Amino acid sequence: MLKAIDLTKRYGGHTALNNLNLHVRQGEIFALLGQNGAGKTTTINLFLGFIEPTEGSASINGISVAENSQKIKEYLAYIPETVMLYPNLTGLENLEYFSLLAGFSYSKNELGKFLTTAGLQTQAFDQRLAGYSKGMRQKVGIAIAVAKRAKVLLLDEPTSGLDPKASNEFSQIIKTLAANGTAILMATHDIFRAKQVASRIGIMKEGNLQSVIDAASISANELESLYLKTV
Repeated sequence: MLKAIDLTKRYGGHTALNNLNLHVRQGEIFALLGQNGAGKTTTINLFLGFIEPTEGSASINGISVAENSQKIKEYLAYIPETVMLYPNLTGLENLEYFSLLAGFSYSKNELGKFLTTAGLQTQAFDQRLAGYSKGMRQKVGIAIAVAKRAKVLLLDEPTSGLDPKASNEFSQIIKTLAANGTAILMATHDIFRAKQVASRIGIMKEGNLQSVIDAASISANELESLYLKTV
């Protein structure tokens, strides 16, 4: 569902991403681990079409991102570190608005089911986003992804700033989405969370993908040791 071939991004003399070769299959969670400046967010932004590659290509469901930036939006949803929603609208209203933007019209009952699937408490549906915690806003973001039937989910530091309970809830939700066939690419600093949810884990340093590990083949302590040696 996601593929990068020799994907490179340079800014003047600085290489933010260097010859990335990566694929993420349907139903897989791929976690990119690395420090700030490692190239994780650059990778996400290239798949989103927010920036253009210097060399190489990124594709979603076989469609070139650079050549079909509008078409790829039909397949993907994006949840950044801070979900940008309308604070004066309720959770239900935000979901309805963004669903309509994506071309889907749902009844109030259907919208409520999407929010429930994303783990939002029923009593919060009609509360304004201004009073939501970060974890609650993330759940509305997940509900939007489900409502627009996204086949690909891009996450940039989604659990940053969440308390352990909210972080765990978020992890369980994205594992459910993957089990239902969504391809997920997640950029994160959180070694424990990457180990908990990912199928495969890539460690990045200074724009280079240094190694790719099958998450089931390594313990959390071993992953931490490998990460520290790499970065």
